[in-house]
Amino acid sequence: MLLKYSIKTAINGLRTHKSRSALTILGIVIGITSIIMVMSLGEGAQNLILDQIQGQVGSKVIEIKPGREPTGPSDFMSMFSDSLKPKDLEALKKKSNLPNMKDIMPLVFSSESASYESETYQITLYGTGEPATRMYNLVPAEGRFLSEDDVKSYSDVAIIGAKVKEKLLGNNTGQVLGQKIKIKGRNFKIIGVLPSKGQGIISFDEAVIVPYTTAQQYILGTKHYQHIIVEADTEKNVERTVQDIKITLRNSHNITDPEKDDFSVSSQADALKMVGSVMSVLTLFLMAVAAISLVVGGIGIMNIMLVSVTERTKEIGLRKALGATDGNILTQFLLEAVILTGLGGVIGIVLGSGLSFITSVLITKYGGLDWRFTFPLGAAILGLGVSSFIGLVFGLYPAREAARKSPMEALRYE
Repeated sequence: MLLKYSIKTAINGLRTHKSRSALTILGIVIGITSIIMVMSLGEGAQNLILDQIQGQVGSKVIEIKPGREPTGPSDFMSMFSDSLKPKDLEALKKKSNLPNMKDIMPLVFSSESASYESETYQITLYGTGEPATRMYNLVPAEGRFLSEDDVKSYSDVAIIGAKVKEKLLGNNTGQVLGQKIKIKGRNFKIIGVLPSKGQGIISFDEAVIVPYTTAQQYILGTKHYQHIIVEADTEKNVERTVQDIKITLRNSHNITDPEKDDFSVSSQADALKMVGSVMSVLTLFLMAVAAISLVVGGIGIMNIMLVSVTERTKEIGLRKALGATDGNILTQFLLEAVILTGLGGVIGIVLGSGLSFITSVLITKYGGLDWRFTFPLGAAILGLGVSSFIGLVFGLYPAREAARKSPMEALRYE
């Protein structure tokens, strides 16, 4: 009953100064709103990236890159190594080395300029083989994909992305298939057009895909591969295949110490784990920045409560003269601080969720991304708890000052 009376008294005290109460919790509202938005948009971004990785790359796909995985600034240049050679591809193709391999293909790429008649467009050139249509879900909307014969014969054929078609052949009202685009002075016949896939980890809309043999021989002038892509026969054999790849490449490169690997191997599971870790760290960092406003808001509450204690000195003296104890006064002012910050937390959660939802809708509508709104329940509960705790911590000193006032001196205060 006493607690109920203390809560009622605290609420009445806050109602007496509505404007001041509203301004007092502003810092808490901003802090909680920021945290909810950071968590919601962070989860949305993470889900988007993970969905795109899973959608564009099969779960059984393993990626081999030249150069060891960088562990520091000194390893950065190793990423540009030319350590993946044709002999490595041949070694990896042997079933005795990779018994659980379903498919394999090399990959080369570069940024080039493509032209058609008077139109020119900057494209990403990919040199690959027939397995890419399955591994990366590249099924042409028109025409066909690359064949093994195209690769073996160094054919001047190309599959173009939807945006490349729009930019280069948008004014061509005739048949696109069979037309020729020019890359580095060489004509490539269009044999396929990819459907629009939108923005993703790899933007195939702006891509031109040619046989890797043709790309190496006539465009890039290289003999090494920038990636080798392997597909395992089943998901459960992915890790075993990764180990087989490492053993095969170490034997091919005469490497006995794994610390001296001049290549790196990663599966989709590794990519998903890395993206999740990076996004989690980034979200925590942004939350820490947003939390500064909570501390500022807490200090503001303490200052306003101290002013309130001074202004209500006579009220405190009167309550003590009527029998209120130090504990009663302490509880009242603590409750006022906790109610203020708790209310600020609730408003911040509602405001943060609303702004996050609106942002998600705008990104989906105008950004062309499949962005899903996510309500961070854990962050909401944590935010409400933290805001109430801040009220308790920063309200304790003003409440103690109020409780320690002498009733005689308080009644004489003007």
